[in-house]
Amino acid sequence: MDTAISHLDTGFAARVAAWLHSDVRVARVAIGAVALHVVDDNFLQPNPGTSAADHLVSGLVPLVLVAAAAVFYGRLRAGARALTALIAGVFGVLGGIEAVYYTRAVGPSGDDFTGLLSLLAGLVLIGVGGVTLWRSRRRDDAHWWRYSRRALLAVGAAVVAFVVVFPLAISYVVTHAPYEEVEFTTGDGLRLKGWYIRSRNGAAVISFPGRASSQKRAKLLARHGYGVLLFDRRGEGESEGDPNLFGWEGERDVHAAVRFLQARPDVDPERIGGIGLSVGGEMMIAAAAESSALKAIVSEGASGRSVRDIVANPGTRWLEVIGTGLATAGTAVFSNDPPPADLQSLVPKISGAVFFVYGEHGQPAEEPANRAFFAAASAPRELWEVPGAGHIGGTEARPLEYEQRIVAFFDRTLLGDA
Repeated sequence: MDTAISHLDTGFAARVAAWLHSDVRVARVAIGAVALHVVDDNFLQPNPGTSAADHLVSGLVPLVLVAAAAVFYGRLRAGARALTALIAGVFGVLGGIEAVYYTRAVGPSGDDFTGLLSLLAGLVLIGVGGVTLWRSRRRDDAHWWRYSRRALLAVGAAVVAFVVVFPLAISYVVTHAPYEEVEFTTGDGLRLKGWYIRSRNGAAVISFPGRASSQKRAKLLARHGYGVLLFDRRGEGESEGDPNLFGWEGERDVHAAVRFLQARPDVDPERIGGIGLSVGGEMMIAAAAESSALKAIVSEGASGRSVRDIVANPGTRWLEVIGTGLATAGTAVFSNDPPPADLQSLVPKISGAVFFVYGEHGQPAEEPANRAFFAAASAPRELWEVPGAGHIGGTEARPLEYEQRIVAFFDRTLLGDA
């Protein structure tokens, strides 16, 4: 009996060894593991607030490519198989980086398990690609041609990596930037919740207001190494407090966010900025006027929060004063807060750099208000009317120029780059 069992064990081990000896079988299984994570990440366990329908393109396109690689892998020549394995391996590893981040930070959960499997599969594919290249090398030709051919192949591989793999890897990292769930408390005792992307250059920017409307700016800045904090302002999302869409007292939330960033080990307290959209831009102005901790802010689409701004802004019409005056009085009653000071009186108090942005086709008050803000500012200041843009529509109207201008502003003011 023992002899029979020994023979069975030996035969099984031999079959496993023979199976593993086939690079095609191993590669197909590893590619399948990468595909599993694509399905899990996009369709089975998408990020909170999103659904499988939101990921049709981002899920189906890579899934089709991965499936094609697995189906046709065995029919390719050795060089093409090796290249396919190496490329699939790189993206398998990329797919697992986020899982490693969360596993180390808070422990594995959700799609982290298939992400770790994807990472392991990616490393296997890279190994398979390297072994396939080594096994398939030619040794029956002249030395000068052999080494010339290998040099050309190396140059070609470098070009493919630089032109194809590297840009696609960047795009994947940008759209899967790992963030952590955070919470902090305001000066008046409210608990605010949000997301934080770790800084890679020592500087951090508050992208405001909310976690939905400011995500494009957050990803843009994270792509350039900035830490980014997005959070639900008081009374919205998962944060405590009473809502106020006009943003009255919202600067308290910004001050709390600044204190949170100042305590981060990856952030230099002297390199904290903010970018605010519409009412978020107005709250950024108010916060920067009250505190020198914000070294640079971008205010996009700001105009006013109460009747005080309507009176202060150029080109005021009396009918607007009457209507906004009633709305201001009602808001003061229902919110238990007095109306804030007009923004024009606050702008000269800003000590950090400020960049005023508004759309060519934005709200009627945007152009006169922002030009008046720019004229009143005493700190280093910039002004940009985004051609063809609507209200806070800079990223849609001029995406490349918008990114260049915003990043250049923060690079100069927070990093000291010329």
